[in-house]
Order: sequence, then structure tokens, then C-alpha cells
Amino acid sequence: MDKLKLTQVAALTIPIGGQRIDLQQVDYAIDDAMSLLRLRIREGSRFTIFDIDPASARELGQVLIDWAEGQPGGGR
Repeated sequence: MDKLKLTQVAALTIPIGGQRIDLQQVDYAIDDAMSLLRLRIREGSRFTIFDIDPASARELGQVLIDWAEGQPGGGR
């Protein structure tokens, strides 16, 4: 039985720098099923991968929105 299921959520390519960011939902099929958000950043041949919980994802998302809305042309 697989203990891990990955589901693609989004894929972004950053225009300046060309980094690719993949976001995947990670579902662990253990006693108390747990889901995390995996951020996988690729820069050339280098990868940075980390998994975050829902509360941290919400906090990170809000920080990104707040920053973007404070930039010229970043408002809605």
C-alpha cells in the first residue's frame, strides 16, 4: 500500500530568473491521514523542497498577497 499520494496543485515559472515552482498536495496514508503542501523550487539543476502545514500555508499566502498589493501595479 502506498503511504504517500502527490497531487499537482499548480506550476509557475518565474519570468525573471526562470525558476520553476511546483506546488503539490502531499497526502500521507497513515493512521491519522495528514495533508501538507509541498513547494518544490527548481533553479537549474538545484532543487529546494519543503512541506508546510495548512496554517503555515495560509500565513505565507497572506504575506505574499500583502507584499504584492503594496507594490506598484500589484493592487487589484
